[in-house]
Amino acid sequence: MADNGSVELFLATAVDAAKKAGEIIRKGFYQTKHVEHKGQVDLVTETDKACEDLIFNHLKQHYPAHKFIGEETTAACGTSELTDEPTWIVDPLDGTTNFVHGFPFVCVSIGLTIGKVPTVGVVYNPLMNELFTGVLGKGAFLNGTPIRVSSQTELVKSLLATEVGTKRDKLTVAATTNRINSLLFKVRSLRMSGSCALNLCGIACGRLDLFYELGYGGPWYDF
Repeated sequence: MADNGSVELFLATAVDAAKKAGEIIRKGFYQTKHVEHKGQVDLVTETDKACEDLIFNHLKQHYPAHKFIGEETTAACGTSELTDEPTWIVDPLDGTTNFVHGFPFVCVSIGLTIGKVPTVGVVYNPLMNELFTGVLGKGAFLNGTPIRVSSQTELVKSLLATEVGTKRDKLTVAATTNRINSLLFKVRSLRMSGSCALNLCGIACGRLDLFYELGYGGPWYDF
């Protein structure tokens, strides 16, 4: 396990990478997008690829001996094995469909595992200028201010977030809609932001009380 000093350096490096990628997202957000399909409704743009290249190059300059797993690399080359080695796990643009449609819930997501344990996390939404950071055992922060989860204990007063995923076969769609129909009678309301990472950050800072998603993230999350 890394010492505290090196973990803080890991965090600073990840923040730098996220902010640089965020500039690419911010500029691309207002331009014409060139969209490709990874699945029926699962999209990828040149911005996804440019951000992943930038982030990996930045991290490799600082930590050439570390391992790297990226969403776009995995989509092209297959799922990578997570080992005990320090491993950077990157979703360069979470919320690609939002990005394509001009809906500003998009982010860069960078995590570092050491011994397969999540140790450093950075999520940055450049359009809303929100930077979420966390280090194992040291709490989580939004733009440098400590955050905490909701204290809500009553389901009926809770704000629930979920996503419908990218599968559109009849069985999956039926199961998804039936589950949502059932839950709507039990919670105050439901939200779908289109970004798993931002949903999780919403839980971390108390904006959301509950979040679930089945089969989220595609094959690169299978480890």
